[in-house]
Amino acid sequence: MSSGLIKSKRRVADHGEVFTPDWLVQKMLDLMKGETERIDARFLEPACGSGNFLVPILQRKLAAVELKFGQSDFEKRHYALLAVMCCYGIELLDDNIAECRANMLEVFSSYLGLNEADELYCAAFHVLSLNLVHGDAMTMRDTAGAPISVVEWGYRGKGKFQRRDFRLDVLTGMASFSAEGSLFASLGKHEIFTPAASYPPMTVSDLAGFASGETGEAP
Repeated sequence: MSSGLIKSKRRVADHGEVFTPDWLVQKMLDLMKGETERIDARFLEPACGSGNFLVPILQRKLAAVELKFGQSDFEKRHYALLAVMCCYGIELLDDNIAECRANMLEVFSSYLGLNEADELYCAAFHVLSLNLVHGDAMTMRDTAGAPISVVEWGYRGKGKFQRRDFRLDVLTGMASFSAEGSLFASLGKHEIFTPAASYPPMTVSDLAGFASGETGEAP
């Protein structure tokens, strides 16, 4: 990698893969500084590579966690996980998506001083396996050909997280549904924004169990 912006000329030719330099990433994120520093603001990178946008977004969110909840270990740990939950990515190349998940997990675990045996580490591993999708953002399908799902996470307090799943193609179609003059313009958001699946509230321990294969996903 001569400049750090490409992995190989073949990948540039085949996939148009060129990485944005760090200094430019930071300048771009500064344009939306308020959102990047809001813990529960959601970001989706449709060609996330190894995370050169998502990693600094997570770092900014974790800095906000420290500022707001640094005096409470319980709140800090749970809001740090929420910060991870609000970062999403789609990537076509398998080595990139693996690197992105590893890089995000490293930032999270380093901030909290976690090791691989920690339940919170395992919970974050599970979340990243869902939020960072190996697939094609253009076709909105994963590598198995299934529609890409976007997992909406919410923190309900007292250590409980809520999960709802949505199809990416449905979410991206919402803008045209609600456009003025559209056949669906008169519909309320609640009639379009319907989850494909909803789950009962989950704890860090529950999420860690999914990662370790100790329990199945609740319908």
